Amino acid sequence: MRKLALVRRPGPRVAEGLVTHLERSPVDPDLALRQWQGYVDALHAEGWRTIEVPPADDCPDAVFVEDTVVVYGDVAVISRPGADERKPETAGTEQELRGLGYRIEHIEAPETLDGGDVLKHDGTVWVGLGGRTTPGAVDQLRTHLAPLGAVVVGVPLAKVLHLKSAVTALPDGTVIGWDPVVDDASVWERYESVPEEPGCHVVVLDESTVLMSSAAPRTRARFEERGLRVVAVDIGELEKLEGCVTCLSVRLRGAPGPTWDPR
Repeated sequence: MRKLALVRRPGPRVAEGLVTHLERSPVDPDLALRQWQGYVDALHAEGWRTIEVPPADDCPDAVFVEDTVVVYGDVAVISRPGADERKPETAGTEQELRGLGYRIEHIEAPETLDGGDVLKHDGTVWVGLGGRTTPGAVDQLRTHLAPLGAVVVGVPLAKVLHLKSAVTALPDGTVIGWDPVVDDASVWERYESVPEEPGCHVVVLDESTVLMSSAAPRTRARFEERGLRVVAVDIGELEKLEGCVTCLSVRLRGAPGPTWDPR
């Protein structure tokens, strides 16, 4: 498995990031940058190489780079963010993925889609509906990914900003969620609730390792009991902006393109 990820460092206006389902609380930009660096360092320690997407300093939410694209196989579908303030963020992501050899597709106006609404596992692509992603964008995504054999499923949501604010998947495909923000757990054949909201967000690093927030120690213990190795990081300042560990990178596990140096 190729371990390559796109990241984008928080800009000087990060404290102005949008909040929708949380009360706004003060964000320390310097601490947010240090926590972001800790996240990147954790990826490096696990053998992942990172590529920094060019800064978008006029966009406070640009650090949440996952929202700018959906990558599946050798196709990168550039998103059209639901918040107008975020639409300029996609250009830098597209530039990097073109350079890596991806085939580029786009979500076209007037439809909108945020990458944080997209959960993928084993050929199924679930897409959150009701926040910043529209039904028409799901149809466009389905058209782009159908040639690759993906099954795209729309999932209504009303309690969180993005689908992956409520659920993510463990390496074995078990979908995990924090029940108070999950609209309908029956969508998934294998679903498991977790005891803390930050615990429902994991980044799969390999078949036995996940990265998650340090703000969910009970969930971490549960994962370790089931045999997973857990890498925990503190991203508390970014969590104040409805961010989580998944939205801070775009993981390119099967990326096409030129040979890269993993050192």
